[in-house]
Amino acid sequence: MVAKWIEALTGSLEQKKQYRQDMARIKALPEPYRTAAKATHRYLMYSGGVTDGDSMITMFTDLADLWERAAADGTPVRDVVGEDPVEFAETFGQAYVGERWIDKERSRLTKAIEDAEQDGTR
Repeated sequence: MVAKWIEALTGSLEQKKQYRQDMARIKALPEPYRTAAKATHRYLMYSGGVTDGDSMITMFTDLADLWERAAADGTPVRDVVGEDPVEFAETFGQAYVGERWIDKERSRLTKAIEDAEQDGTR
């Protein structure tokens, strides 16, 4: 009962556990993969805007998988991210279609304009 109450306030404990495991995997990567993975993770945290916990956890698990595979195969970092690391990170993040914080604001803006139109025609 207490766990459900805590999860209602803080979010899924299982998701937090998975997130910590994924971060530990990233921290365990050899250089230069660790630095590249941390930088990509940081960028996704700031730019991704994903608010759906399941989508976010899947994204970060996949990110850890990607960099672990690259390290295991000896794939150069630039071969993973290409010429534009920002484009890589944004394309990677777009693959996770969970609810984003901006979705709420888009709906709010659309409704405000519709309300303004109705008020102007009365």
